[in-house]
Amino acid sequence: MSRHPELLIPASSLEVLKTAVIFGADAVYIGGEAFGLRAKAKNFSMEDMKEGIAFAHERGVKVYVTANILAHNDDLPGVREYFKELKEIKPDALIIADPGVFDIAKEVCPGIERHISTQANNTNYGTYNFWYRQGASRVVSARELSMKELKELRANIPEDLEIETFVHGAMCISYSGRCLLSNYFTGRDANRGACTHPCRWKYAVVEETRPGEYMPVYENERGTYIFNSKDLCMIEYIPELIDAGIDSFKIEGRMKTALYVATVARTYRKAIDDYQKDPELYRKNMPWYLDQISNCTYRQFTTGFFFGKPDENTQIYDSNTYNKEYTYLGIVGGINGGLCRIEQRNKFSVGETIEIMKPDGRNVEVTVKRILNEDGAEQESAPHSKQVLWVELSVVPEEYDILRRKE
Repeated sequence: MSRHPELLIPASSLEVLKTAVIFGADAVYIGGEAFGLRAKAKNFSMEDMKEGIAFAHERGVKVYVTANILAHNDDLPGVREYFKELKEIKPDALIIADPGVFDIAKEVCPGIERHISTQANNTNYGTYNFWYRQGASRVVSARELSMKELKELRANIPEDLEIETFVHGAMCISYSGRCLLSNYFTGRDANRGACTHPCRWKYAVVEETRPGEYMPVYENERGTYIFNSKDLCMIEYIPELIDAGIDSFKIEGRMKTALYVATVARTYRKAIDDYQKDPELYRKNMPWYLDQISNCTYRQFTTGFFFGKPDENTQIYDSNTYNKEYTYLGIVGGINGGLCRIEQRNKFSVGETIEIMKPDGRNVEVTVKRILNEDGAEQESAPHSKQVLWVELSVVPEEYDILRRKE
């Protein structure tokens, strides 16, 4: 069975959902205001979710809603009410980890597909077949699986049971994302959506008979970040992923900006399409993919578990900062008389050279000619985040284009 892989992109807000759709997503996954694993993300109100689903469906793009907490007793009544609301707005699927939550979804909204989250530790074909018998249409593989294991898994499950696999984004240090560090240090439970990412913090060693005496493990003068993983990137291995029988290429990042989402969606979209058009075209365009994918924030790249167990080369010991080549300025919300409307995200000024990032792969260098506030008064710069502005550029952009500045 020849598979055309779905490109599944995360969205933290309605604005980012629209960006994902315009920049090449086949499907978008989002979280509501409860029961997802990104409580610190902006997330979607029911009204935003309804608008986002309509926007996506008008353009042939699916929307999946995360409900993948590991539920406690007092979560279950709220889950039931939440699913009753979701039944009315009709997302394409629910992403679930907990069997109790799965049963509620099956009862309350049987017409919505159920996908099994990576949080459920899906590491073998027996588990996939179990969830298939319960009525799941898709299972998200554990990050700990190799390419060889994924191929074996595909060969031992029904053809119509879909495999979704993470191919890009931040890696968790804990097994399938199940982590207790955040809960232990801060009381905020990663398994209920409130992770504080302590794996990115700087650590020292304390010997038990010398409490309070901190002994840094030096990599450089800044200390060491012993849990800090590189980011996953599989842009160079799309043929292998397709050959393994993966149905959905999932991008991590429900906390990310529209610039990140646009960059990753656009690059993977072109890479997938190029390969399926002509494998030689895909190989020829590899330098472009690698250049473009590095234009958004990232922590160096690794292939994770796909080609063997990670070792010391997949960790970053001397820093917890991102590499950053571009600054996100805003997304074009409309055009009026040659002026583009944006909700500004970072400072820029009249006379500066910036870039228009377009969904078709073009990056257009332009000059900022004028900046006006909502009242029509001219400004020399845009220093205040989230200020609504009208901007004249040397080339008129289109709605949903991204404005960015090279660092």
